[in-house]
Amino acid sequence: MLSLALALAAAPAPAKPPRTPPEIVAAAPASAWRAIPADDLLVIDYEGGGRTIVQLAPGFAPVHVANIRRLANSGYWTGSAIYRVQDNYVAQWGTNDAKKTLPPGIVAKPPAEYVRSPRGLVIRPLGFADAYAARVGFAGGWPVARYKDGSVSLTHCYGMVGVGRDLSPDTGMGGELYAVIGQAPRQLDRNIALVGRVIEGIEQMSALPRGTEALGFYKEGSVAKKIAQVRLASALPGSERPAFEYLTETSPAFAAYLDRRANRDDDFYRVKAGGVDLCNAPIPVRRVPAR
Repeated sequence: MLSLALALAAAPAPAKPPRTPPEIVAAAPASAWRAIPADDLLVIDYEGGGRTIVQLAPGFAPVHVANIRRLANSGYWTGSAIYRVQDNYVAQWGTNDAKKTLPPGIVAKPPAEYVRSPRGLVIRPLGFADAYAARVGFAGGWPVARYKDGSVSLTHCYGMVGVGRDLSPDTGMGGELYAVIGQAPRQLDRNIALVGRVIEGIEQMSALPRGTEALGFYKEGSVAKKIAQVRLASALPGSERPAFEYLTETSPAFAAYLDRRANRDDDFYRVKAGGVDLCNAPIPVRRVPAR
């Protein structure tokens, strides 16, 4: 009996089950994660240091994304800048419509890739009502909305990247891009082409001083931050190539994560919310060692 008591006393205490969203994500098995292709990673390096990495969404805006890849491979954005930072809205970068020769193969007037067919998409429902769409959820690692006519779009959540454009019928060719750095402006859904999301380095944009001119533009002749170069991760040497994975929405780990986003029950919370907004349940992304 004494030896049994000693053995029990020496046994380690059982591990506590994960209770918070970060704990659930950290405990997710390798099988729950999916690699993001290097050709879908846009790497923005700034003069003086700093980097932002954007994951592209070719499944939702294929023509615009093809343009962006060609622009990156041609060095189009070398010497460009972030020239607009509007509080609680967006940070925008590019050449600010400066006349610059476009590389071969660019579609100067892409189609309006604001929505797509649901064909081929398996949408994992959020499970809660949405103010802007008949149904919202997740598909292929992206936040999506489905509308009464059956069409599907990406949604303007924090960090999402869209294409700057002029008034309709202009759709923007992809040379001027913006990232959402404030409250989700979902009214832009279905009105602008969303081409991806910032997955690392959003602070390089969101922490900049706000522009003082209308709509957050900087005064003529000044910019928020200069861009040294923009490249696809696939164009970088293997030893320098960043690699990322996202938590797939079809995994049990994602289901547990989503449940906890809606129903926190750890020691800090006294009352469960009982619901969650689509943009308040960001799809977890993690950096991994380059393969």
